[in-house]
Amino acid sequence: MRNDWTREEISKIYHSPLMDLIYRGATVHREYHDPSEVQVCTLLSIKTGGCPEDCAYCPQAARYQTDVDVHRLLDVDEVLEKARNAKINGSTRFCMGAAWREVRDNRDFDKVVDMVKGVSQMDMEVCCTLGMLTDQQAERLKEAGLYAYNHNLDTSEEHYGEIISTRTYDDRLNTLENVRNADISVCSGGIIGMGESDEDRIGMLHTLATLPKHPESVPVNALVPVEGTPLEEQPRVSVWEMVRMIATARIIMPKAMVRLSAGRVMMSQEEQAMCFLAGANSIFAGDKLLTTPNPEVNEDEQLFQTLNLKPRQSYKDQKQPIEA
Repeated sequence: MRNDWTREEISKIYHSPLMDLIYRGATVHREYHDPSEVQVCTLLSIKTGGCPEDCAYCPQAARYQTDVDVHRLLDVDEVLEKARNAKINGSTRFCMGAAWREVRDNRDFDKVVDMVKGVSQMDMEVCCTLGMLTDQQAERLKEAGLYAYNHNLDTSEEHYGEIISTRTYDDRLNTLENVRNADISVCSGGIIGMGESDEDRIGMLHTLATLPKHPESVPVNALVPVEGTPLEEQPRVSVWEMVRMIATARIIMPKAMVRLSAGRVMMSQEEQAMCFLAGANSIFAGDKLLTTPNPEVNEDEQLFQTLNLKPRQSYKDQKQPIEA
């Protein structure tokens, strides 16, 4: 594993001829992963809308006029029931997202801790994305059984100010450090299609690949433009742009789960197959990703049958360590 990648090295990989890049991504993927396995995850919005931040892509920001209805934190029993249903439908990781700027030590956080305890008892990898997190809060979540924490960088440090002004890039990196120090698996990636350049995409990958330890999970999202947000007019990202990001992430962070995330609903089966070939080995299942559309479960079942894919078991790296 390398943590000393230079931007120039990553740029050379990213800009290599597309067929060569896909071949190299597929080759690295087969060295470190079973290419017939895809981790199936479910993402549930446990608290929706009303967020005080100004992320330009997000329909949950209170300052934008979107169709998202604000909902308070769900009850613990309701969340656990949805987790059980997700497991029945083949998910081995259950992710809970709350539209918060940061975690606060109050009754809502107590409820989230209870949710984490409940899901972790189902032999599912339990993940949360709750905004900024202190080291003490990370420790508390770890004690409750949290397996992973998602906190995306979103874009490069250089482009970040064009997308968000209500928190800094260092705020995001500090949260990742708190998560890592609590021995929680790190899930961190970004979004393409927000008006950034290729160099911004390379910059984001460089930041991830030069962390003290690579994220165990790297979501690659294609922007889903939402009416009422500043990015509502952005054109759709092509599948080839997604393939370049996925293959490059796979090559420079070979052990990571590279997650084909938002934007998948706009992709054909053939386009998704190209992403899997390039090195993606994780998806979100279910009809929504927080508030954006996602393929239906039966569509994914058909996709898996067509491509002869099978769901990856939970906690696989702990049960069967991969030799580097």
